[in-house]
Amino acid sequence: MSRVLAISGSLRTASFNTQILHSLTALAPTGMHIELFQHLDEVPHFSEDLENEPPAAVLRLRQAIADADGLIVATPEYNGAMPGVLKNALDWASRPYDASVLPGHTAMILSSSPGNLAGIRAQTQLREMFALLNVYVVGGPLVAVPEVHTRLDHTAEPAERLTDPVTRAMLVSLLNGLAAAIDDQAGGRLIKPLFHMREQRPA
Repeated sequence: MSRVLAISGSLRTASFNTQILHSLTALAPTGMHIELFQHLDEVPHFSEDLENEPPAAVLRLRQAIADADGLIVATPEYNGAMPGVLKNALDWASRPYDASVLPGHTAMILSSSPGNLAGIRAQTQLREMFALLNVYVVGGPLVAVPEVHTRLDHTAEPAERLTDPVTRAMLVSLLNGLAAAIDDQAGGRLIKPLFHMREQRPA
């Protein structure tokens, strides 16, 4: 059984990205449990003055990430970029540097938007940030859902709201890739050279 933490980059109650994350429970492979982190709105603005004694909401976020076998992050796009609330959460999770809870994790990324670009610029930024933070991002179909409002049935149960069969098939493929990467400990193998370099560093 793998435990996967899902994080939506939108705080909006009826967020399209959050609705897609809810739909993943019906698409996930056997043995994968997906839990949606629902306290992002409680995380304060990042401040280095607080990073050594972070607030309770930050500790909750960090612990949820640390306890997870994998991550799923869905991001909208605001003004051509990932939302500040998502960047803020990742800043907290990665600081201080020697106490980051992100290195070695395996992640799956997706984006959606009512527009035609489907949040792809925000997704690209997120991928670049995860590379810097030593998070292994699963390859496979790039899931960026355009005109997402036309692909959701708001009258259906949360797990069944995503109606577009192509998007569902791509998500199934990506979820299977995430499961395989978790089983293969891809994230751990990514950061192995980092620990080797630390061990070889002169005292």
